[in-house]
Amino acid sequence: MSIIKVLIVDDSAFVRKVVREMLSRSPQIEVVGAARNGEDALEMAEDLRPDVITCDLNMPELDGVGFVRKQMAKRSVPIVILTASPEDGERVMEALGAGAVDFLQKPSTLANDDLFLIRDQLMEKVKDAARASARVLPLSKPETVPERPLTVRAKAKFDVVVLGTSTGGPQALRYLIPQFAAGFPVPLIMVLHMPVGYTASFAEKLAEISALPVKEASDGDIIKAGEVLLAPAGRHLKLERHSNREVCVRLSLEPVDKPHRPSVDVLFQSAAQVYGDRVLGVVMTGMGDDGKAGSAWIKAEGGMVLTESEETCIIYGMPRSVAEAGLSDAAVPLTSLAKEISERL
Repeated sequence: MSIIKVLIVDDSAFVRKVVREMLSRSPQIEVVGAARNGEDALEMAEDLRPDVITCDLNMPELDGVGFVRKQMAKRSVPIVILTASPEDGERVMEALGAGAVDFLQKPSTLANDDLFLIRDQLMEKVKDAARASARVLPLSKPETVPERPLTVRAKAKFDVVVLGTSTGGPQALRYLIPQFAAGFPVPLIMVLHMPVGYTASFAEKLAEISALPVKEASDGDIIKAGEVLLAPAGRHLKLERHSNREVCVRLSLEPVDKPHRPSVDVLFQSAAQVYGDRVLGVVMTGMGDDGKAGSAWIKAEGGMVLTESEETCIIYGMPRSVAEAGLSDAAVPLTSLAKEISERL
């Protein structure tokens, strides 16, 4: 990978200094500038042409959300938001909806040692964001339920749709889910890699723009057709069938050996074990290979797996791993994915 040019945006001189020191430890990253607010950052981004921008959420004059909106209107640049706490969750979702690629929560205290604890995560997110720079970001979608949403046949071939995504996932789901009409014939269960404290806010925002009810899953929830459940960050979501044939949610810290919690693999495996060949799996944009092992479970039981195609992925990692393992029945661009899911059902 060539050198990644990064612009740092933060109203704290101390944070700008520490973030610069953290990123400068990587030979792949060059910090080309540091701005104290969004207005300054817009001018510096125009002059310096960075590959990636890290941006504080809370700043005077022009905050992180406003900066993302204005920057994306001028030139698409991968932006990683730095936020103080989950209390900022709603505004983080606004920044992601405006086009930010990812976000990272800063420590609760600004002690030097605490900030350096996120160094590896920050460098990884910057490198991931740089991989997204050459890709076309998903088309923005009006935050309203379509007047003529997609519909599907009353009797579906599958009993559940399970979906997994990571980096770029919030933007992709905001594009995808609002396209489904009320009365969707099966449940839709999702895993999105996200820090603890933010999945509830994301589910609420997604519900506001969707015809389908969307919520963060709780332990014991009964799976119902036409509802969308999002796995809460920090716990795996498994499906379990009761003796009365109802299927419910089980949230668990186990298995502990997974790099992500929740894990797409865990959800997909449990869906295959409960529903057999009546599972439609969907693997969307994201780094790594979470979803590959789970897709193998779905295919082994006779189910079907769709992957988002490279042309619309922010990060073509998770779908690539599934496709290269020969587990994808079709690679579909995000712009056609809702229609493809409906037709497969």
